[in-house]
Amino acid sequence: MMKRLKLLAIAFAVASPLLAQESTDSVEQTSIMDEQAFTFTEAQLGEDDDMSQNVSIIHSNNNIYASQVGYLFSPVRFKFRAFNQKYNEIYINGAPMNDMETGQFRFSLVGGLNQQTKGVENSLPFETNNFGMPAMGGSNNYNFRPSAMAQGQRITVTGANRNYRVRAMYTYNSGINANGWAFSANLTYRWANEGYVEGTFYNSLSYFLGVEKIFNDQHRVSLVTWGNPTERATQGAGTDETYWLANDRYYNPYWGYQDGKRRSSRVVNDWAPTALLTWDYQINQKTKLTTSLMGLYSMYSRTKLDYNNADNPQPDYWKNMPSSYFDVWDETDAANRTNQAIADFERARTYWMNDKANRQINFDQLYYANKQAGAQGQDAMYYIEKNHTDNLTLSLSSSLQKELSRFAAISTGINLATNKTSHYVTMHDMLGALSFHNINTYALGQYNADDPRVQYDLRNPNGFVGVGDRFSFDFDYLVNKANWWATLKYDKGRMHSFISGRIGGVGMSRDGNMQNGMAPENSYGESPTAFFLDGGGKAGIHYNIGQGNVVTLGLGYEWKAPQVRTAFISPQVCNDFVTDLKNEKVLSAELGYQIQLPWMKANITGYYSQIKDETEWQNFYYDDINSFSYVSMTGINKEYYGVEWGINFKVTNDFNIKTIGTIAEAKNTNNAHVWYMSSTTGTYNDNNDHKPEMVLNKNMRESGTPLTAASLILSYHKWGWFIDLNCNYYDRIYLSYSPSFRYESTLRNRQNSGETVTDNDGNILESALEQQKGHGGFMLDASVGRSIRLGRGRQLSINLSITNLLNNQKIVTGGYEQSRSDYTASGNIRAYRFSLNPKKFYTYGINGMLNIGYKF
Repeated sequence: MMKRLKLLAIAFAVASPLLAQESTDSVEQTSIMDEQAFTFTEAQLGEDDDMSQNVSIIHSNNNIYASQVGYLFSPVRFKFRAFNQKYNEIYINGAPMNDMETGQFRFSLVGGLNQQTKGVENSLPFETNNFGMPAMGGSNNYNFRPSAMAQGQRITVTGANRNYRVRAMYTYNSGINANGWAFSANLTYRWANEGYVEGTFYNSLSYFLGVEKIFNDQHRVSLVTWGNPTERATQGAGTDETYWLANDRYYNPYWGYQDGKRRSSRVVNDWAPTALLTWDYQINQKTKLTTSLMGLYSMYSRTKLDYNNADNPQPDYWKNMPSSYFDVWDETDAANRTNQAIADFERARTYWMNDKANRQINFDQLYYANKQAGAQGQDAMYYIEKNHTDNLTLSLSSSLQKELSRFAAISTGINLATNKTSHYVTMHDMLGALSFHNINTYALGQYNADDPRVQYDLRNPNGFVGVGDRFSFDFDYLVNKANWWATLKYDKGRMHSFISGRIGGVGMSRDGNMQNGMAPENSYGESPTAFFLDGGGKAGIHYNIGQGNVVTLGLGYEWKAPQVRTAFISPQVCNDFVTDLKNEKVLSAELGYQIQLPWMKANITGYYSQIKDETEWQNFYYDDINSFSYVSMTGINKEYYGVEWGINFKVTNDFNIKTIGTIAEAKNTNNAHVWYMSSTTGTYNDNNDHKPEMVLNKNMRESGTPLTAASLILSYHKWGWFIDLNCNYYDRIYLSYSPSFRYESTLRNRQNSGETVTDNDGNILESALEQQKGHGGFMLDASVGRSIRLGRGRQLSINLSITNLLNNQKIVTGGYEQSRSDYTASGNIRAYRFSLNPKKFYTYGINGMLNIGYKF
């Protein structure tokens, strides 16, 4: 692959002088970043279902740091100020687009629409806008009106060695014709038979259609629709042991061989067709009303290989690892360091390393086992299920902008939205089996086969499950929101100031479509509705000291309703809300300084944010109860603080040196309450006395993003050439922590099993709670491009970007601690140490994208 990239670079260098014959000094300077930033970021998403898909979309023309950071640091999934992406709000034509279940914006919603997403109004946390109160993580409003898009046609062809290999794009924008009509269309196709990671593929078609009618100087109406039907295989995280055995930091356990052909067990299908109707009413020269009606129906599913009364078929299952036989961590562990243990270790290591097929899924073996079981009248031992999330959202948004005087203006608006999200599982492939029944086989160890508690649906007991049938769970989330906001802006002399506020309400409930045997009276039908008041306010001042110096100050406070995703303790089982569910209390503040001189532009910002009473939800297998568990942590308090900087030195008219960076902290400041339900017994850990357990998660850091990041950028732009060299440094990358490893009861069990958890006075040692980290390091990126005017409105652009030129494969982009215990049910220490074997993702090695665009 490195040879291919070098050949592309040579070809580009040879071709450029030939193309330059028609170029001039006045060539339109379209940045490489504008063409590729969103493409690259979207392409990095979703390698694994367990990984957060948070990547911040932020920008600001007045802030060097914000204008660069989203693109430069996207290879390591950088999150602005380490915030969860739900604090970054995305709008299109003034309509809020963040998912109503999770609060996050799904990047795949606009995947492939690079040309349409160029027109955007950005506001940082304390910058004003005309579409809502600025969010704690910033807000963005994309303009999808056909009349706002650059007139002309454009054909783009892209080659890459990332998640997809080829991209082809056609864009048409008519501009406004004599009759007041404007039309826009886009068609993009992205494809890879195999992506950067072995066993993955990518197949995506994006479309955009828009029409706008300008009736007169006052009224215009636009209707746009778009979607991005995509099918792609995903990558699984791995431990360093698996990467060592495979000699590959991108080893992927989610695929295997069937009849000699490769097949993935984890395939995502994603399509969210959306329609948006916008009416712009220019009431007079000083007043404008914008109203948008949005409808979206998202269909998202992901497959998973599962098993029933059989061993886990995943090749990287911990019992298949050499270290599950021999304790490689503790030299004093005589029980797990015997001669037999050494022999078993060597046998497993040899098996893993001798043949690639041995470390991938053996589909032929699974089919054989199922056929043998079927011959004996048994249900499928192995099967592939499909987990669905269908999302119907309707929203109405209206905003009014009014100029009050030469110095003052007000913006105000309302947002009304309703949402229904359906969660259910269907049988995707029975892998040759003849039968399967909708029974909780995990509970059979606790209850007899005729006990109603083993039934997933008492309304259809022992229901036969065929391909396409629903089983396990089936429920809907119902959410309704109303919000009113207003912003008053005042500009006079050297001072720009604003005050903004919002207030609204959120109602949420669950509607079960199966009557689960674990909760027969509390699983089928709609739950009570929980209502939350939602609102807050912000204020900011930008004061121009003079001679290019500006000081900024902002302060905000909000109370935010919890997300419905975290509101129910065990939504796959019953209608129980989380105990002690509260609004989040969010305090944010920042102080900044900007200077603009003829030879330098710089900004530095210090910020502080505090969140109180946050609720988080997870589900995982918990050894201590020998069961899959649904886990809610409440009363979580967090702090985010740090400093950001951006400096642009203008060395010459054509050559700039820039530096941007951040040193941040993002951590829990208290120990949370935890409730969890056992999926095999249907009981809670509080024994019905409503007294939760504590989880010692104080000082746990936000995961999956570098808390320290810096970049040095050399930028040369002249005569249509764009050459940029970026040296980026990342550090303090934490992995998602395991709550169960830090339960009070778990800590006692760890101590009883022989691990040193407390000191002589009974105090918990910091080392017993330490959060796992990932390796950081340097990454060198480069991009070179040429934009050439060919006359008569035609333009040719060629861009080549190469990421990780030095092929540094040691930088961790995310991962998580495993939630299993280091001891057995009888209290003995295992040879395999889950606590020391976190699962990780590593940044791609050298990778690139060659982009050729022709505008006419």
